[in-house]
Amino acid sequence: MSDQIDPEVLEFAAKVFDLARGGDAAALAGYLDDGVPAELINEKGDSLLMLAAYHGNVGAVRALLAHGADANRINDRGQTPLAGAVFKGEREIVEALLAAGADPDAGQPSARAAAEMFGKTDLLG
Repeated sequence: MSDQIDPEVLEFAAKVFDLARGGDAAALAGYLDDGVPAELINEKGDSLLMLAAYHGNVGAVRALLAHGADANRINDRGQTPLAGAVFKGEREIVEALLAAGADPDAGQPSARAAAEMFGKTDLLG
């Protein structure tokens, strides 16, 4: 048995990650409906939700949360989707993540620390 991943699978995964970053949120939701895991992560430990939050794709964030994505999933660098959204100033995404139970004190730096560091404490209410 080979340890290599089928190039078509890698190409498909890249497409899904691109949709999370800023593509068609409805297309992403369709893939999630068809069984693509909402908790899919890349080689850096970034979840689809992390990428959607950081890149300001509010439609993708909502679709991923609706499909069970973990709002507190920490990547390999200790970052959370909420901290990424705070850093980028994405108010709608911050609100969606908080409503889904995101912890402003999780991760390193936490969303709360990022908000204080970058003068965006208003994003956390």
